[in-house]
Amino acid sequence: MQSSRFALVLFSFGSIVLPVVSASGQDAAVAPILTPPAPAQPRVNGPKAFGVRPGVPFLYSIPATGERPMTFAATGLPAGLTLDPATGRITGSVKERGTYEAKLLARNAKGTAEKPFRIVVGDNIALTPPMGWNSWNCWGSNIDQQKTLAAAQAIVRHGLDRHGWSYVNIDDAWQGKRGGSFNGIQPDPAKFPDMKKLCDDIHGIGLKVGIYSSPWVTTYARRIGGSAENPEGDWSPPGNGPKTVNKKILPWAIGKHSFATQDARQWAAWGMDYLKYDWNPIEVPETAEMEKALRGSGRDVVLSLSNSTPFNSIAELSRIANCWRTTGDIKDTWESMSKKGFTQDKWARYASPGHFNDPDMLVVGHVGWGKPHPTNLTPDEQYTHISIWCLLSAPLLLGCDLEKMDDFTLGLLTNDEVLAIDQDVLCKQAVKVAGSDLLPVFAKPLEDGSKAVGFFNLGDSEAEVAVTWKDLGLGGKQTVRDLWRQKDLGVFPEGYRAKVASHGVVLVRVITEL
Repeated sequence: MQSSRFALVLFSFGSIVLPVVSASGQDAAVAPILTPPAPAQPRVNGPKAFGVRPGVPFLYSIPATGERPMTFAATGLPAGLTLDPATGRITGSVKERGTYEAKLLARNAKGTAEKPFRIVVGDNIALTPPMGWNSWNCWGSNIDQQKTLAAAQAIVRHGLDRHGWSYVNIDDAWQGKRGGSFNGIQPDPAKFPDMKKLCDDIHGIGLKVGIYSSPWVTTYARRIGGSAENPEGDWSPPGNGPKTVNKKILPWAIGKHSFATQDARQWAAWGMDYLKYDWNPIEVPETAEMEKALRGSGRDVVLSLSNSTPFNSIAELSRIANCWRTTGDIKDTWESMSKKGFTQDKWARYASPGHFNDPDMLVVGHVGWGKPHPTNLTPDEQYTHISIWCLLSAPLLLGCDLEKMDDFTLGLLTNDEVLAIDQDVLCKQAVKVAGSDLLPVFAKPLEDGSKAVGFFNLGDSEAEVAVTWKDLGLGGKQTVRDLWRQKDLGVFPEGYRAKVASHGVVLVRVITEL
């Protein structure tokens, strides 16, 4: 009989604590670091599946923790791919469609670790939610080439890439005017003097790169968009203009002439891997046009829609986009984060491998939209933030200043047992299955036949949260494992209960005793 596994989310205990001062300078809070250090023995992290289209460039860096030096190997790679044993980077391209069952290996002086890895060559990419960084919630319109490269280097320096963080995405305000070989949008030369070199540099350290655009004439930051009122795409800054977002009113409107094909070719020539496509209302024609343009560009580019996707269009949009924002923009407040994280149930049936509901970026660490400050979320709220996003199979995009990472924030972002919930290849989104509005319980099916289940306390005082195995469709004794602490808590015959801090969470896995 197969074991049945469940992950439950609870919180309120830790061993290492750090003082944390809020952005407002008020009383310090205690920040418990629940994530234990990664072991010296090698461990291969990341998803078990990777999607790629035939004949396009392939880049996958094996995420592995453990003592360095470390060497890498793989078995079962399809023809056309090679692995660098020193870096763990798999590159090349695969011509033949099909599913290839490979195995990834990492070795150091302490031993060898391996992990199955399915390479699916077909029409679907981003088989698990993208993980990486986006510039907006940190730098706003102040992003430039130096800050982007520094973010990429910080991901490697802090070892985040060893846990699967791989995208470095440039948001709005990079744009200059049209031109070049494709008449695509060119970068602002003062901010991004050499976009091709930036992409090459980031690919050279094993990471991927993303870009931003809009089908409007002008983006939210009043930079050139993907359409124009003239066939040449001539554009000049619109000045103050109307501030009402309306498809019918310039500059925030769809122009008569689209440049989706030209822009996609330009991004591919630079080496982009991700596109945040931002306008409102999000509609099917512009999405389909850009999806077709990206497919024809010669690169696999994740298509992420922003913002506030209309629910009445999601059935069709979810088939052609990889990610879609289900909400407006997040702020680093409990009200904003919790409202977005705990109102996703109606979207759940549209999530699948390669297609994800997106409640917006993560607001842990130093955020600030141009003036970074320590997040206003408390430590408990940050654990809740990461836990519910992982249960939702949401894209995990950091919005913080990666050069100001403290140990607490690193602990939030490097717990491989927690991240594995988000990266589970079944890609089923958790929905509320029990509890009240203030003490909701969420359940998420996992690939091995198990579930991840979250117990949350959205109230203002500590409360006891309980579940019976019957609530989860289980019977018999269950072993409970705390995922944040990566520690088994014992065997329980009928259920489990814990005291959960205000705005807090505890994350555990429940395993059926055979």
